[in-house]
Amino acid sequence: MFQKLKKPEEGEKIEYKNGKLLVPDDPIIPFFKGDGIGHDVVPAAISVLDKTAELIGKKVVWFEIYAGEEAYKLYGNYLPEDTLNAIREFRVALKGPLTTPVSGGYRSLNVTLRQVLDLYANVRPVYYIKGVPTPVKEPEKVNFVIFRESTEDVYAGIEWQKGSKEAMKFIEILERDFGIKIRKDSGIGVKPISEFATKRLVRLAIRYAIENKRRSVTLVHKGNIMKFTEGAFRDWGYEVAKNEFGEICITEEELIDKFNGKQPEGKIVVKDRIADNMFQQIILRSEEYDVIALPNLNGDYLSDAAAALVGGLGIAPGSDIGDGIAVFEPIHGSAPKYAKQNKVNPTAEILSGALMFEYLGWKKASEMIKKAVEITIQEGIVTYDLHRQIGGKLVGTKEFAEAVIANLETL
Repeated sequence: MFQKLKKPEEGEKIEYKNGKLLVPDDPIIPFFKGDGIGHDVVPAAISVLDKTAELIGKKVVWFEIYAGEEAYKLYGNYLPEDTLNAIREFRVALKGPLTTPVSGGYRSLNVTLRQVLDLYANVRPVYYIKGVPTPVKEPEKVNFVIFRESTEDVYAGIEWQKGSKEAMKFIEILERDFGIKIRKDSGIGVKPISEFATKRLVRLAIRYAIENKRRSVTLVHKGNIMKFTEGAFRDWGYEVAKNEFGEICITEEELIDKFNGKQPEGKIVVKDRIADNMFQQIILRSEEYDVIALPNLNGDYLSDAAAALVGGLGIAPGSDIGDGIAVFEPIHGSAPKYAKQNKVNPTAEILSGALMFEYLGWKKASEMIKKAVEITIQEGIVTYDLHRQIGGKLVGTKEFAEAVIANLETL
């Protein structure tokens, strides 16, 4: 199966049957450090995950794989087949950040990973950790989960450079066949949003809301302008709610007309918001939002803005989820200038690991990690990014993880 990897002799594979993961007590989980600060934060996170698993009577058998610069040195390829095959085989993986050049250079490895493995939902929980400085007065009201479609929209990567043969041909076709005039010096991009991809994303978001007793799912779109892509996203989302979850889902209109604005017990309200308005909604009325489903680009913007409400990307976990396959990652970038200095904050990577444990069904372990991280920050044991804002005891990446482990053992 592998060209340059040897799978662990211990541990068992995670299986996927009848739409559910079957997780052993000692799952084999691939991981890669990626680029830049991944070499600092991934080992720190693994140390916390190992201790937490031990405390609940489990064990993760780690399987190191490669992506980014390390992979290129080993394989001559930034994202080798060995890595993809390992994730396919063992179904759940932890990753560090990967560097993506702006403008020139190779295409985003994160995007490629999502598309090749069909990790169609970028899922990002946004919640407040006590003690973290934030720009809003009541950050504790922020507690929602973003489901962002990961394979279409701008991430389809369909574009042609200004003046290229393909761009000029596209411009010619639009003018000749559709009467649409575009400046000849334009780069051209195509934005596909399909019924299939939209419905499976919204389906996943609603199932999550049901399983986690969330009260609403909000469809975010720019359908007032882009009616047949973003507007269709909205319409297809409502179709899923009505046709597949009609017994449990009601619309916002039904909430007002049939229930006088009072949400019945056990019902989930499905509503929609225009994308630009949603940016102020998550600031001014954050407590009204629970699960949020969006096309790719809207979700990209909104998830980063939402992370700022609770302290920034340095503490924000994330995941890329498909059907029976998932990769967990921090939202932040690779920050190469801080690499291998034992300086940066590993919280986002640690919490991505907590999210991974939740996905495995180890919810107690996930909650333990979140609580231990919160206690550590409240004790004032922080890395430089938080220290320059709140003071306290300045520690390095590894030492922060060790403090989290110490607090885990008191829970």
